[in-house]
Amino acid sequence: MVVVGLTGGIACGKSAVAAAMAARGVPVVDADRGAREVVAPGTEGLAAVVAAFGDDVLADDGSLDRKRLGAVVFGDAARRSALEKILHPRIAAWSAGRFADLDTEGHPFGLYEAALLVENGAWKMFDALVVVSASPDVQRARIVARDGLTEAEAQARIDAQWPLAEKRAVATWVVENDGDRAALEAQVDVLHATLVERYGRR
Repeated sequence: MVVVGLTGGIACGKSAVAAAMAARGVPVVDADRGAREVVAPGTEGLAAVVAAFGDDVLADDGSLDRKRLGAVVFGDAARRSALEKILHPRIAAWSAGRFADLDTEGHPFGLYEAALLVENGAWKMFDALVVVSASPDVQRARIVARDGLTEAEAQARIDAQWPLAEKRAVATWVVENDGDRAALEAQVDVLHATLVERYGRR
């Protein structure tokens, strides 16, 4: 089956686009879900994380405490790289399995939703790329409303990411999400029709 990447900047509405496409019958494989499942209690992935970072990254119930793990690797490039070497191959295998199942079910195309497709170069592996974009003012306002941060803190979150212009430059299609939900749905209608026209037959 054809796999189309779906990414975007912080507070641009990537997940909203994914949900809207799913509501139109397009299967979506979410990398964040994969990241949780490969380190679920009892998995070999969780055992590998504990072996590398110690029992301190576990919550009281034996599950991975993502906040504690984040504190361990934050600002430490070597430890972050070690974590990525544990997680990324497992997430890739998990995702490949989901798409294999969808292919068997007969779906002609699907979306792979992930935050860092452009930053890590993974976008090149997909047949096409959708980038969800918004203006910095809109991003800031959404982060402030969603996370309770100050405008300066929200801007720092935006600045920590790759510029949206670099993501837009490699996009096959760009969804501009500066407006309301109705405006987004209208763009998703167009995107959905385009994908069905291009990939919706086997």
